[in-house]
Amino acid sequence: RFCLPLVLASLPTMATGEEIAPALQDSWGDFWLFRFFVNAAGYASIVVPGFLLIQYFKRRNYLETGRGICFPVIKSCVFGSEAKSVHQDDGSLPPRAEPTESSTARQVFKLLFCAAGLQASYLTWGVLQERVMTRTYGATETDPGEKFKDSQFLVFMNRILAFTVAGLYCALTKQPRHGAPMYKYSFASLSNILSSWCQYEALKYISFPTQVLAKASKVIPVMMMGKLVSRKSYEYWEYLTAALISVGVSMFLLSSAPNRTVSTVTTFSGVVLLAGYIIFDSFTSNWQDALFTYKMSPVQMMFGVNVFSCLFTVGSLLEQGALLESLRFMARHSEFTAHAVLLSVCSACGQLFIFYTINQFGAAVFTIIMTLRQAFAILLSCLIYGHTVTVVGGLGIAVVFMALFLRVYARSRMKKRSKKLPPGETPVQKV
Repeated sequence: RFCLPLVLASLPTMATGEEIAPALQDSWGDFWLFRFFVNAAGYASIVVPGFLLIQYFKRRNYLETGRGICFPVIKSCVFGSEAKSVHQDDGSLPPRAEPTESSTARQVFKLLFCAAGLQASYLTWGVLQERVMTRTYGATETDPGEKFKDSQFLVFMNRILAFTVAGLYCALTKQPRHGAPMYKYSFASLSNILSSWCQYEALKYISFPTQVLAKASKVIPVMMMGKLVSRKSYEYWEYLTAALISVGVSMFLLSSAPNRTVSTVTTFSGVVLLAGYIIFDSFTSNWQDALFTYKMSPVQMMFGVNVFSCLFTVGSLLEQGALLESLRFMARHSEFTAHAVLLSVCSACGQLFIFYTINQFGAAVFTIIMTLRQAFAILLSCLIYGHTVTVVGGLGIAVVFMALFLRVYARSRMKKRSKKLPPGETPVQKV
């Protein structure tokens, strides 16, 4: 029983000589690994009883023996109401309206609207995310101010607003009849909140441009998770572009600038947190893809995942006593309150713009817009927060975005080729 505290106490000094900022060394409660285990314990206190209840209802054959006012709720949460549909390529996306020659101007306007909405939502979100996690609030000439440290509260803020927006959208628009067991959303929800937590926490140790480049490299673990979770196979060009992305990210991470400040140095903790973000996010996307084999819309998926995200985060925050502490921080600093609310609004609106853009123009156009957004995000971060990029680092960024655009081009060519195939004939490999 004495080994675990000893190991945890030695971890900050074992991290390859890494120096944690003094603000992060105030107490064990400020060390990211400790907070990760505390958060995970909070989620487990909800997941484990839920798992036992699900197993109990399944063993009891509740569909045959259950009665009473709770029967519809338990049936929906544990068993669902419909069988799976046949999974097809891009089956997760609603049918999109093809542009017609008579409405070219309208389509151009829609495209500009989608591009502007995505750029405004996620560029603002990126700038605010870096501001909240790396700068102090309430600083004066005599007082250095204080930093907001609880990343989980920001995840909760984002998810509660996304849950509200998705719920209103589902209530006001016609949606497919829902058939998936509700508990299956909890897997994607858990990995989603953990990936978001790692994303926020990583900004305490690495620069925002580094984080953006690392996100671009998540193509590789997504492909690996696709093989493990969905048994997917990939074309040669997908492996080629994944390798180019790895080379570009490595060039950027290994480049160094003599005038680079301490806050932009990639530390061991930052690398570990980014790896956690990429792994959890890769699982989320592949699990959601598997869930789309049930008949549902993307907004229903957004609603289901965020229901459990709110449950997990608020439960963990209450158990730790962190919810009241974060609310007190909001009361002390009105600027933080505005930033946190705007951060959540941008996140929720960005998700709606994602669904609308893919519905109207397809995944290829959406990917191009978001790739450009990543480039603009790096530029904005360097201009606003003074990050420096060397020549080698700039070449690495160019290689990454060249690989991303090559990937979009190759995928669109493959889709056009598959459409031209005669009926009954399919490509050798699934893209």
